[in-house]
Amino acid sequence: MRVLVTGAAGFIGSHLTEALLAAGHEVVGYDNFSTGQERFLAAALAHPRFTLHRADLLDQAALDAAMAGCEAVFHLAANADVRFGTQHPRRDTEQNIIATQNVLEAMRAQGVRRILFSSTGSVYGEASVFPTPEDAPFPVQTSLYGASKLAGEGLIAAYCEGFGFHGTVFRFVSILGPRYSHGHVFDFARKLLADPTVLPVLGDGRQRKSYLHVEDCVSAMLIAFAAAPAPYAVYNLGQDHWCEVNDSIRWITEEMGLSPRLEYSGGRRGWVGDNPFIFLDCRRIRALGWAPRHSIEASVRETLRWLLANRWILEARA
Repeated sequence: MRVLVTGAAGFIGSHLTEALLAAGHEVVGYDNFSTGQERFLAAALAHPRFTLHRADLLDQAALDAAMAGCEAVFHLAANADVRFGTQHPRRDTEQNIIATQNVLEAMRAQGVRRILFSSTGSVYGEASVFPTPEDAPFPVQTSLYGASKLAGEGLIAAYCEGFGFHGTVFRFVSILGPRYSHGHVFDFARKLLADPTVLPVLGDGRQRKSYLHVEDCVSAMLIAFAAAPAPYAVYNLGQDHWCEVNDSIRWITEEMGLSPRLEYSGGRRGWVGDNPFIFLDCRRIRALGWAPRHSIEASVRETLRWLLANRWILEARA
């Protein structure tokens, strides 16, 4: 198939692009490189079945042109800056809601009927059911990022109903692995390289999180892609276990051979919108034959090793 991948130069998007090419598909990459890295696309750019469009999703004409001839869309491009969302609230609206509307309109104009969308477990807010299933009741949204992703899900569902699209929504936990370019491992690594004697920690360190390796994330997406398309389907993607932030700190400092003093800011949350417990029920995607291969601890350690071996990313995302 000819597949469009938005955010193709990003952390997850570049891994997905390579996997789609390896599976025999033709891939059209679309990225404005606001956070994506050209180095992540080195292998894809050398592949004869890959085409790159350097453009923004807010440019409807460019998006329409890139969509021509495609049969499916993996829509991964988004502003994923959860922590600082309240400092620039319009960014989530533009890059996560309006951009998704533009993708759907380009699909409608070009006759493309299948979209696979990267959403987030943050849409569950501070859930009351654990592990949290896809049909759990939604509480009040706690982050602008989560709210914008939920709006994107709603738009996709409405286009599926109104225009006969087939939509697949993936609600991720946080993803780890090579090419990781933002998140807690990134922040801790940068802080410890700057000052190995002390590590500031947002919150009380007892926040419980479930993380997934990027290879496991991509394999789940491809399994759902290979399945017969439903009118609209939602899948949680995560692990069957979780860790505390303090566990992750221990693994990181062990890998770096450090014993820093930990300075906690205090409280159950590290920032506005930081959900203190994220743990998803993934039985629905497992029923398709998927299972993660990497543990959380192994994923944290591998992510750190990649960051230490590729310190250019710490400067590129400063």
